[in-house]
Amino acid sequence: MVLALLVGGVVVALVVVGLFVFGLRRRLIQRSGGTFDCSLRWDPPASESETSGKGWVYGVARYNGDRVEWFRVFSYAPRPRRVLERASIEVLERRTPKGEEELALLSDAVVLACRHDGTRLELAMSEDALTGFLAWLEAAPPGQRVNVA
Repeated sequence: MVLALLVGGVVVALVVVGLFVFGLRRRLIQRSGGTFDCSLRWDPPASESETSGKGWVYGVARYNGDRVEWFRVFSYAPRPRRVLERASIEVLERRTPKGEEELALLSDAVVLACRHDGTRLELAMSEDALTGFLAWLEAAPPGQRVNVA
C-alpha cells in the first residue's frame, strides 16, 4: 500500500514537473518578443485534392532578424526545429483550411503555401499573424528579392 502511494506520488510529481518545463520553455521562447502561434506542414502533398489534416504540427514561430525560427510546442528541445531565411521564402498562395484541415488547425487559421529553398511547406496562422508575417517578408533590406504572391 505504501509502495503504491509512493509510486503514484512520484508519477504525479513527474507529470507536474513535465508540464512546468513545457510552460517554462514557451516563456523563454517568447521572452524576446516577436512570437506567434504557427502550425507547419513540411513538404505537403502536391495534389490539390488532398485535404487531410495529416502532417500538421502545432508550434510557435519567432522572428529573429532575417529568419523565422519555428519551435514545436510539444517538445523539450531548446533549439528551433526549423529555421526559415527571409530571402529563401517564396509565397505561392493563401487559402482557408479545407476538409479535415479545419479540425487539425486552430479555428481562425489561414494557410499560406510557400517554398523555402526548393521545398514546399505550408504555414497556418491567424489573420493578424499572417499580416505581420507578410509585412516582415516585404520589409527585406534593399537589394534582397522578395517573392510574395
